[in-house]
Amino acid sequence: MRTAVLELLRRHVEGGTVPGAVAMLGSGDEAAVTAGVAAVGAGPMRGDAIMRIQSMTKPITAVAALRLVEAGRLGLDQGLEEWLPELADRRVLSSPAAALDETVPAHRSITLRHLLTNASGYGMALGDSPLQRAMADNGTEAGPEPLSLGAEEWLARLTELPLAFQPGEGWRYHHSFGLLGILLARLTGRPLGKFLAEDLFEPLGLTDTALWVPEGKLDRLPAAYRHGAEGLVETEPAGGGFHAGPAPFDVSHGELVSTARDFQRFAGLLAAGGRVDGQPFISADHHRQMTSDQVPGENKTPESFFPGFWEGMGWGFGVGVQTDGSRRGRYGWSGGQGTDFFVDPDGTIGILLTQVELGPQMLTMIEEFQALHPPAR
Repeated sequence: MRTAVLELLRRHVEGGTVPGAVAMLGSGDEAAVTAGVAAVGAGPMRGDAIMRIQSMTKPITAVAALRLVEAGRLGLDQGLEEWLPELADRRVLSSPAAALDETVPAHRSITLRHLLTNASGYGMALGDSPLQRAMADNGTEAGPEPLSLGAEEWLARLTELPLAFQPGEGWRYHHSFGLLGILLARLTGRPLGKFLAEDLFEPLGLTDTALWVPEGKLDRLPAAYRHGAEGLVETEPAGGGFHAGPAPFDVSHGELVSTARDFQRFAGLLAAGGRVDGQPFISADHHRQMTSDQVPGENKTPESFFPGFWEGMGWGFGVGVQTDGSRRGRYGWSGGQGTDFFVDPDGTIGILLTQVELGPQMLTMIEEFQALHPPAR
């Protein structure tokens, strides 16, 4: 398995897909496999490189939220207005493409379950519509660029806009998890990074996972890239960029950096049914819900995400779930900066970390990595 992973990484480095990458594939405490460099013209990619994992943050904050449910701090199906009063008295578009003033009252409150399943009514509008244009205009449209708004300003601007659908009656990606981060900070009365460090990272031994990279570790932060017409284009320098040191504003709605080792430890918690060293970290029932499809069929509409996404796919709490085919039961997710993880029913964990924005070349690399287990037929 290690040989196959190394061959895949080297082939994509030599082919120009990525300058370098780190990967792990197995069911134990495997060492990281590395190939290439941390930046074009720089030294080798390190196994302990600290990567911008972006949307691989979602299952981490999902586990943090479930632990608060189990501590009796809130309920999965409880309205969130106590901590997020901005979500009270929501208006809902009469249809997703309607004019912004064509609204009706929300039938119900937005709940934690809605956030975990991308069913809040907030999220990416992939097609042209008045709501999509309004999100682009007010800075709440999701994209590859680093955050430009602090959490409070982002929330204020987002909640100026109507919901795309009634809470619980649709699916739109991403923004629910920004709301989740703000909820966790407000409910616990602690900055999100401090809460996650105390409740998850320290107990799990995740020593390099955080909302930013401290100064003493910046030599482990690779450069970031995207594919351009002439090849790789640097978007953030090695040891620099948005995640180099504390952000200039509250990033409770932001995303994490991590290492292959740290994320392997986190994924191991999921592979073990929500247990750490034999002890429950989240309940078996919450683990089952998190790692199985929680989206009703009527919410899996073609316009809700990219074409073909729902073919054999579901969504749990912060992870995509394979519902059909040879990989049925596999769950995991990718990050927009070229990262991916999965957990198979047999306990196999796959982790691929690069720093190149998702696009056709990266999606091919991820698919080939995913196919390494089970062996491609």
